[in-house]
Parts: sequence; C-alpha cells; structure tokens
Amino acid sequence: MLVALLAAACANEDAAPSAETSAPFRRLTRDEYNNTVRDLLGDTTRPADTFPPEEQANGFNNNSRVLGVTQLLAESYLRAAETLADRYTREVNDVLPGCTKLDGEPCARAFIAQFGKRAFRRPLAPDEIEGFVALWRAGRDGRFFDEGIEMVVQTMLQSPHFLYRVELGEPGQAKPTPWEQASRLSYLVWGTMPDEELFAAAEANRLGTPAEIEAQARRMLADPRTRPNMTSFFSQWLQLGEIGSLDKDTEVFPRFSGMLRPLLRQELETFIDHVVWEGGGFHDLLTATYTYMNRPLAEYYGVSGPTGDAFERVDLDPARHAGILTQAGILASLAKPNQSSPVHRGKWVRERLLCEELRPPPPNVEVTPPDLDPNLTTRERFSEHRASPFCSTCHELMDPIGLGFEHFDGAGLWRDLENGREIDDSGEIVGSDVPGDFQGPVELAHRLAESEQVRDCVTVSWFRFAFGRSETGADEGSLGVLRNRFHGGDLRELLLGATQTDAFLKLSPVDGGAR
Repeated sequence: MLVALLAAACANEDAAPSAETSAPFRRLTRDEYNNTVRDLLGDTTRPADTFPPEEQANGFNNNSRVLGVTQLLAESYLRAAETLADRYTREVNDVLPGCTKLDGEPCARAFIAQFGKRAFRRPLAPDEIEGFVALWRAGRDGRFFDEGIEMVVQTMLQSPHFLYRVELGEPGQAKPTPWEQASRLSYLVWGTMPDEELFAAAEANRLGTPAEIEAQARRMLADPRTRPNMTSFFSQWLQLGEIGSLDKDTEVFPRFSGMLRPLLRQELETFIDHVVWEGGGFHDLLTATYTYMNRPLAEYYGVSGPTGDAFERVDLDPARHAGILTQAGILASLAKPNQSSPVHRGKWVRERLLCEELRPPPPNVEVTPPDLDPNLTTRERFSEHRASPFCSTCHELMDPIGLGFEHFDGAGLWRDLENGREIDDSGEIVGSDVPGDFQGPVELAHRLAESEQVRDCVTVSWFRFAFGRSETGADEGSLGVLRNRFHGGDLRELLLGATQTDAFLKLSPVDGGAR
C-alpha cells in the first residue's frame, strides 16, 4: 500500500532541472537530517545516526557528487519516516487541536499547506496540496483523522523535496528563489532548515540583496546552532574523527587508555570553539599556549590543572606547546600504536594545512615503518626513506616536517629522551611560501601561522565544505571574496564571507551534475 501511495505522490514531483540553470541537489547529511527533524518535528532522537555513513570527497562528507542514495539508505529513510511520523502524530491533538473528528478535510488541507511549507522549505504548489489531500483520504480510509496525517508526514519525509536541497532557481534567471536562498543560508550557518524569521524574509522577498543576506547571517551567528556546524567543518578538515579509533600499545604507552579518546577529541573541539568565537582566530589556532582539560586529561598530560570532570582553560609551557599542532589527540592519531610517525605527521601538515596533494607510494615499495631498535632514534631509523631513490621525492616533503615533532611520542606526550638519548627535533619545510629550517613544533607553528599558503588552504577548505563541491576556475572571484574577508584571520568572516560570493548568490553551470 505504501509503495503505491509513494508512487502517486511522486508523480507530482517537479521535473529535474537542467545543469545549465541549477545547483546540485544536495542530499542532507546525517547531521543535517538529525538537525532538520529536530527543528521540524521537535524530535531529538537523532535517527540518522543509524544511517549508512556518507562517502567523503575532498576531505568532507557533504560533497554533492558522492551523496547518492543506496538501497540500504532508502530503507533507512523509510524506517525513520515511519517511526518519526508515528511519534509526531501521536501528538496530533496538540498539532491540530479540534481536528481529530472523522470529517476533518479542511483541517487536513490546512495542515498539509503549513507543514509542507516547512518540510519542503517552500510553499507547496496547488497540485501538490491536492495530491497530499488525496493521500490523506487514502491513509485515513474512512477511519481516523490522524492516520491520514501520519501517512502524509511519512510520505513528505521521504520526498526528494525534504531529503534534498532542491534548487530550481527563479524562472529564466541564474539565481535561487527567495525560499532556496533561505535554505542556502540556514544550512550554511546552522546545518538545518530555516527558522520562522528566515521563512518570513523569504515570504516578503527580503533575501534579494547581499546586504539583506549578510544581515540575516550576522543575526544567525548568535544562535547556538552555529557552533556545531563550524565544529563539523574543523573536525573534518583536521581529521579529528581519527581520534575515535586510537589504539596504543599500553606496554609502550602505559598512560594511554581507551577512555581518553572522547576526552582528547573534546579538548580539541572545545579549544577550537573558543578560538573561533572568543579567541584570537587563525593565529591562535596555530600558536595559542593554552588548551582545555578536565582532571583525567590533566593527569594524562602530566600537568597541574582541573580537579573535576568539567573542562577548564589550562595554560601550557610556551616552549613546548602551540595550538593544535601540539595537542595529544592529533599527535597520537598521527602515530603508530607503538611509536611516533614522522611520515604521518609531515603528511598531515602538507595535506591538511598546505593543501598539497602527495602521490601515493609506488606499488612495489614497502610502506611499513622501520622496526623499533633500542639503539636507534626515530630520526636514525627513518633516514633510509630519504636515501632511497624510490622514496626520497615524497619523503623529502614529509619527513623533515614530521621529525620536528619528535619531542612528542606516539601517544602525543612530551618526552625529553628517546632510548636514553637526547632528541633532535630540528626540521625543515621544503617548498611552500615559508621554506627553511625550524626547531621543534612551536617554531613550525609560528612559521605556518604567517603563511599565506596555509591561510589560502583554510579558505579553499571552507569553500569545499560550505558549497559541497570542489572549486573550479569559475570560482576564482568567490575565492577572492573569501580571501579578502579572511585576511585579518577572523574565522567567523569565512562564514559571513561565503554569503557574499557568487557561488552563494547565484546558480551557475558549474554546480550542475549531482543528482
């Protein structure tokens, strides 16, 4: 029965737009789905956490070209829609008071128009309303008002107009409609559907100019929903998800425990959140001499600090610590279970902070690290990488950077000696706009904080996250706007600046292709 009803409802869906006039149909990510049903239905159970994980492209999980719908995901949508609709319509007396009588078509029609506008994030067309009224009648089947409503809600939650950010644009114009612009803004800033003020602005056609859009964006920055969306960007850009699978040899690193994994990630996310919203922006991200810890983390680091479970600011030794580069969560995830890894640490700096694409190793090259040797330091064991003609090209880019972190062991903790010998943490940046020798991660962090290449990498990474696609030559103007807004290092300006770009304000052929 449900399949037939869905087919009938889908018969009224708008035809797919052409690539010449439209943006990609960006499917909601799991986080966006959870946020949207929270704001649409008041449901906080996070049903999408059980959905299959998204594929990643360019380091992010919201790239429109890889967000297809598999059979497993379609089944997940169906189960979630059934559960959410059932839970929502149990409260139908609160949703539509006085409308639970058998002959309630006027109420059903009003509900469909009102709920449908919020679910599809635009007003429903007259034929869509009639289709859903027919669906309500069939779902009710002469019985109860709320059973028809449940069928309507269930069907809307499986519609492309709910699951995707459908953008058809203004007729004959290469720009989004006010309703589409409202959704662009809400999902960019909050990762969820528009609020009532954005809907009202769309209704009154008050999202037509860059100034009107930026005014709304600035209003929205004060809403708590902005912070998780920005945290998602930094977590994906910096690959903080790797912390969740940390595995260390406790004979080598006895202070490490699996219970620390969520705390190490929380440390980074709390620190980044402070830097973005209250701290010194980009420069502090790389050079700040403080972090946030609770008692278990302070004990892990071996520093005096909080005595309870709440995270508090802790000042660190500026000779040893600088921003994200010296936080244990990142350093431990860029290491092996029983040793540090100059290769992984150098590769991360090259790819995440400098946006350089490194070639994979040749298929006939052994990629396992050299065996541990109690008579050798890590620097000595890894020296063969740069001596081998098969390895030297890439390892000259990675190893000299990674070796600068050698005062931090494979668990991300400071050490003075390795195998009883003093550690040499000298390093070198080959290429980039800040080349040359450096001594330890603090000097490296300060060097990178002055790098225009790193700033540009942040800008490009934000573009890819904000717009769910790769940049092209046609986006140079939009990237220029972002570079200018980010020149002072205020990370919030990246978010605001995105709303002032052609990539946000217009539809273009480059957007077409993901369906």
